[in-house]
Amino acid sequence: MNGNFFGNPTFPTNNNLNSLDSPPGNINYSDVSLPMEQSYIENILRLNKGKVVKAYYSYPDSNEWRDKIYEGIIEEAGRDHLIMSDPKTGDWYLLRMIYLDYVTFEERINYSHGYSEKTF
Repeated sequence: MNGNFFGNPTFPTNNNLNSLDSPPGNINYSDVSLPMEQSYIENILRLNKGKVVKAYYSYPDSNEWRDKIYEGIIEEAGRDHLIMSDPKTGDWYLLRMIYLDYVTFEERINYSHGYSEKTF
């Protein structure tokens, strides 16, 4: 064999790396016009912590609790959960976001998308 049939695999390289200060894949946000934070439900709920809401939930696998409304104050919100307290009953709820349909507010909503915060 002449060595030409099975060549060594080569991979494209980027010789234009600015420095090794940041690992590959990181985005330098000073050079790119991307919003700092995207508009996810948990972020909107966090901005409205302390407000009175009604959270509408659907539990498709339950015959007893097909649809349920939780009323109370937003205490905390995470990526997969909402913590609410009901001052009328003293109950606290840890609710999974996966079952959340929508939320209604009794007052104006604080909303942030990217760099600015708005009130609706």
